Amino acid sequence: MIVVTGALGFIGSCLISKLNKEGYDDIVAVDDFSKVEKERNLEGKTLKIKVGRKDFISWLEDFNEEVDFIYHIGARTDTTEFDKDIFDELNLEYTKSIWNICSKHNIPLVYASSAATYGLGEFGYEDNHDIVEKLKPLNPYGDSKNDFDIWALKQKDQPPFWAGLKFFNVYGPNEFHKGRMASVIFHTFNQINQNGGMKLFRSHNPKYTDGGQLRDFVYVKDVVNVCMFLKNNTPESGLYNLGTGESRTFLDLARNTFKALDKAENISFIDTPEDIRDKYQYFTEANMTKLLKAGYSDGFHSLEEGVKDYVQNYLAKNEYF
Repeated sequence: MIVVTGALGFIGSCLISKLNKEGYDDIVAVDDFSKVEKERNLEGKTLKIKVGRKDFISWLEDFNEEVDFIYHIGARTDTTEFDKDIFDELNLEYTKSIWNICSKHNIPLVYASSAATYGLGEFGYEDNHDIVEKLKPLNPYGDSKNDFDIWALKQKDQPPFWAGLKFFNVYGPNEFHKGRMASVIFHTFNQINQNGGMKLFRSHNPKYTDGGQLRDFVYVKDVVNVCMFLKNNTPESGLYNLGTGESRTFLDLARNTFKALDKAENISFIDTPEDIRDKYQYFTEANMTKLLKAGYSDGFHSLEEGVKDYVQNYLAKNEYF
C-alpha cells in the first residue's frame, strides 16, 4: 500500500491522481475528512482505505508491514497563522512520529518541506544540508518546516530512503478550496471573470517594480512527476528543491492568464497587506542541480505552458485533476 497524507488537499489529491494513472490503486488516503469543501478533490479516484489524520499514527503502528511507501504531504500551510503551537503539533511533532515509524519498519518516506525555509534568501536557494541550521524563515510555518529538516538531518535512525521536498510556488488544479492561500493564477482567473481585471500587489521594495516581484512558479503536474521519480528511483536521501530553476514575475503570470482566456490585459496594483508586508519575499529561485544530478530528466512546464493548461483545461471547465 502507498500512503498519501493530505489526501484531500491540493498537491496530495493530484499525487493520488498521478498514482492512479500509473496503475496504483492501493492508496491509503489520510486527512481530516470532515472538511467537506475538499471532497471533490478525491472524486473519481481509486482508494483502498481512508484514515483520519488523528487516527493515522496508531493505524500505521498496526499496519506498517503492509505499507510500501509514504508520501507525507499533509501539513498546516497557512503562512498568515502565527500560533506556533499549531505548527509544532501538526507539522513538527506529527512528522517526527511518521519518521520514527518509517525508520523502525524500513518504510521509504517523502515528506513536504518548503521553500519558506529560505526566508529572504540570505543564504541563497540551494538545497545544501550545510546551510539548513543557518536559515531564517519569515513565519511560524516556515520555522516548523525548517525545524523538522534540522531534526531529520541529525537522526541516526532513518528510513531506508527519504526525501524532504522544498516546494516553491506550486500552482495548478485542485486548489479551489484554498481561499486566500490559493495561487495568484487562481485569483487572477476569478478576478478577470468577476470584473474584467486583476489587482496585483504593489512593490514596497525600491529594487522591484510593481508586479516585478519574482517567484519560482512550478506546475503541480511537474511536482507529482518528481514525487513518482523519487519513489521509482530512490536516489541519495536528503533535501531536494522542487521548483523549475527559473524565476518569473507576477506580471508574467497575470499576463499569461489573460492570454489563456483570450482577454485584453487589465492589470492594476494595490498595497501589499500590512500583516504580510514585512515578511514578503521579493525573489525566490530554486537551485535544481541536486535533483537533476540525481537523474530527473522529464523537465518542467514553462510558465506559459503551465498557465495555459491550468486555465483552459481546469479552471475554465471547473475540472479537477
